[in-house]
Amino acid sequence: MLLFCSIGAIVPGLAADFPTTIAQVKQSVVGVGSFQKTRSPAVRFNGTGFATGDGLQIITNAHVVPSVLDTNNMETLGISIGHGVNFEFRPAVVVSIDREHDLAHLAISGKPLPALQLGDSGQMQEGRELAFTGYPLGMMLGLHPVTHRALLSAITPVVMPSLTSGKLKPGAIAALQRDGFPIFQLDATAYPGNSGSPVYDPASGTVYGIINMVFVKGLKESAITDPSGITYAVPANHARDLLQRKDTRAK
Repeated sequence: MLLFCSIGAIVPGLAADFPTTIAQVKQSVVGVGSFQKTRSPAVRFNGTGFATGDGLQIITNAHVVPSVLDTNNMETLGISIGHGVNFEFRPAVVVSIDREHDLAHLAISGKPLPALQLGDSGQMQEGRELAFTGYPLGMMLGLHPVTHRALLSAITPVVMPSLTSGKLKPGAIAALQRDGFPIFQLDATAYPGNSGSPVYDPASGTVYGIINMVFVKGLKESAITDPSGITYAVPANHARDLLQRKDTRAK
């Protein structure tokens, strides 16, 4: 069984103020993507992730993990560690994937990273002050982690009923028929590169959610130029459950 706290984990009471918490959380945040030596650039960024458990377990969004790798040309899944243009790429393997909650559990080897503790997201209440750290612009300017404050503005169903029957297409009807789950709505602006970022308590660094998607107005390309200011996060208890699973990539 995996432990959710390690020697380097951030625990309640350790961080005395928000700047201290940010400095600690940044050590655990990683870029998730792939490496291919013959490609330019060799490292391709897909989203954000963070270390937890023993420091060798990485949580991110399932949609951040490439569905297909060019193994014939030695494309490798992995994470990027470091800041700016100086970073290390470390190979990773998929341990399990939870497509229903859009979460993925990756494993890396080598020196453990400082691990973030997963809190009990079931105890969260609307109005709670939170923060998230990730890479909103990916590697466009190098890996520079960015932190945003956020308010837990609502806990809503992941599937919202359509206002008109014209919008009830087959995919939406199928989604409504499945068991839904609560999702956190934050009054903060995230960007596509933030997918997989940890949502945490500003005082302790304890993670209560994982950034999942941005409410985009219009086309996806408008997310950067015209963000809505509404961001969603998957409750961390689903990540806790995922860390207990093995070889569920097909589910």
